[in-house]
Amino acid sequence: MHEATTTSIGNHSDPGAAPAAGEKLLKRTPLYSTHVALGAKIVPFAGFEMPVQYPTGITAEHKAVREKAGLFDVSHMGEFIVRGTEAVEFVNYVTTNDVAALKPGQAQYSTILREDGTIVDDCLVYRADDRVLMVVNGSNIDKDFAHISRFVGDFDVTLTDISDQIALLALQGPDAARILQQHTDVDLSKIKYYEFTTGTVAGVDNVYISRTGYTGEDGFELYFPAEHAEKIWNALTASGEATPAGLGARDSLRLEMGMALYGNDLDDTTTPLEASLGWLVKFKKGDFVGRDALVRQKEEGVKRKLVGFTTSERAFPRHGYPVFVNGEPSGEVRSGTMSPTLGIPIGTAYVPPQFASERSPLEIEIRGKRVPAVVQKMPFYKNGSRL
Repeated sequence: MHEATTTSIGNHSDPGAAPAAGEKLLKRTPLYSTHVALGAKIVPFAGFEMPVQYPTGITAEHKAVREKAGLFDVSHMGEFIVRGTEAVEFVNYVTTNDVAALKPGQAQYSTILREDGTIVDDCLVYRADDRVLMVVNGSNIDKDFAHISRFVGDFDVTLTDISDQIALLALQGPDAARILQQHTDVDLSKIKYYEFTTGTVAGVDNVYISRTGYTGEDGFELYFPAEHAEKIWNALTASGEATPAGLGARDSLRLEMGMALYGNDLDDTTTPLEASLGWLVKFKKGDFVGRDALVRQKEEGVKRKLVGFTTSERAFPRHGYPVFVNGEPSGEVRSGTMSPTLGIPIGTAYVPPQFASERSPLEIEIRGKRVPAVVQKMPFYKNGSRL
């Protein structure tokens, strides 16, 4: 999951500048001063001032995550706590995946839909013994909360937005477990992918330790009270083994893995079936918001499908560039970059379903020239393998 993209965020902002008239004041994570002290380039992102890169640069940060470990501040993300006797049933109704299939200590990726089947947001769902935690994209916090609040009255639950109280760090890379193990009392080897527990990290109690991430590498996401952010960040970076990494590397890492980005690959016009996220839709679980619309779409067939693509030309397929299939316009590049790991251009776009099979041709218009490309099965990068 996760929203917006570094290809479309603004220029370097002046940390001391006052907002222009009518401009919304940007928020800051608890680690803002730490990022500035590290020399990070700060940009507006999801309503926050966030680090897009550090002096080492995006490519070096990307490489650190693929080969060793990187540490991301993703405290802009939103967290909702659902409590009550029908917490599981409520979250099951407002998301597409099957929350009832989770055991306490397990997590899942899911989507939140409108009644017409379009995506309000993608999210993570964590089932604990006495609550369910929903993690949503930072730019969508208010929208998501308002949307799912509409259904609270139908269930014996309470819904609380704790986003401003929580810091979230993502330690990602093949060395992540070894580094984190030095600072926690939890046996990390017992936490499987998409499982979580609570424990002490760097002397801070009751930290959610989740074996999840947005990079395709092994890693952990740590949820804890915001006042402890600097303590945990400093502990994990003290040895120099975990490289501070910003939004730029986060975007290139997730795109190499074909992971969806809200605001680009997903938005309020797309459905999970169109976005190649049909595996997140569990029709058999019973009723949920948007189910009827998706049943109809499945029966009628989707009109477009999200695919990955590559091109043999040394061209940078940026977000928003026009896409053509069989000579006809087919929307625009949704995500695109020059893959730091693979050394080739990669991207995503929506195409008619009959042109969605691997190696199907398409064209990307780059600076007025149509560049030939082909549909490529995602992920582009997997477990050290190359295309």
